[in-house]
Amino acid sequence: QDAFVAFHVDKVLVSKYLKPLQIGELAPDQPSVEPTKNEILVEEFRELRAAVERMGLLEPNQLFFFLLLVHILLLDIAAWLVLFYFGTSLLPFVFSLLLLTISQVQASWLQHDLGHLSVFRKTKWNHLLHKFVMCHLIGASAKWWTLLHSQHHAKPNCFHKDPDIDMHPFLFTLGKKFSVELGIKKKKYMPYNHQHKYFFITLPPLLFPTYFHYHTFYIAYTKKYWVDLAWMLTFYIRFFYTYGSLLETKTLNSLISLHRMLESTWFVWVSQMSHIPMDIDYDKNLDWLSSQLQATCNVEQSLFNDWFTGHLNFQIEHHLFPTMPRHNYWKVAPLVKSLCAKHGIEYQCKPLLTAFADIVHSLKSSGELWHDAYLHK
Repeated sequence: QDAFVAFHVDKVLVSKYLKPLQIGELAPDQPSVEPTKNEILVEEFRELRAAVERMGLLEPNQLFFFLLLVHILLLDIAAWLVLFYFGTSLLPFVFSLLLLTISQVQASWLQHDLGHLSVFRKTKWNHLLHKFVMCHLIGASAKWWTLLHSQHHAKPNCFHKDPDIDMHPFLFTLGKKFSVELGIKKKKYMPYNHQHKYFFITLPPLLFPTYFHYHTFYIAYTKKYWVDLAWMLTFYIRFFYTYGSLLETKTLNSLISLHRMLESTWFVWVSQMSHIPMDIDYDKNLDWLSSQLQATCNVEQSLFNDWFTGHLNFQIEHHLFPTMPRHNYWKVAPLVKSLCAKHGIEYQCKPLLTAFADIVHSLKSSGELWHDAYLHK
């Protein structure tokens, strides 16, 4: 299926694991596409996929990713050198904090590339460098990320299947349909009619320092990801040794807490701008292209937008071709847009600030729908 093809680089290797699962083949007169899927669209998307492979758009430019890693390491080193050379007064502290935050966010974009196997052609090299970047440079579990993020890609914005929308209904009510359902059932975990206001002080600054920070250790421990845990400990040893030699305990704790909050804020706005404003529903078992386009949108391209978002401004292309190196998204975008236009599928692309504003607008709209349904007698 298209999801299987999208996720796996080495088809020969993974097919070995599939052979024991084969229970038979379809009879010649049986349809190979389910009734809920657009057969013509399925075939034309597969033709597009074949064209993408022929054009070499799945081949990574390793110099591009090497330079990304170098700039991350230089920012990380510069953050420490600022405090070492200029002291630990307020101004050097703030400048070091900003450099560290930028380094960490850019590292999170690079680990995303590695987790999707889009940096090297050989899977094992992606996995190895993924552990270095995610575990050692960031301090989180690579396998934990893969476990959650693969589910998100398989069924984006599908309730109970996409872990990225598990914040519904305990923190926010998401999507028009679910907001009305929640209101009719008189469920109220939070004052949802004000969620567009409390969003600013909850999810963006607190996702990393609270939920992600503890959840990554919890999953790594319970699932016995011992190699990941060992790698993660090297981050904390390095961080507390290098910065602990310059800063007092209270200042050191402030540095790690503040940089996690800033990193979290940056990450949440970028990651949610392409999903929260889109359709959120139960799994409708649609074809691959339709399911991804309903749940994702793009942000306009510019050098700043590409760098700031780790090329996740091309969220549509990334979801359709998750193993594609990010430097090739702009090349395939016109082809995807043309296919969408041919089949009457909306291809949304917005300015960056509009995409940010749409997060708040969608939360406000969902909250109002819940409130109206909740008060309805």
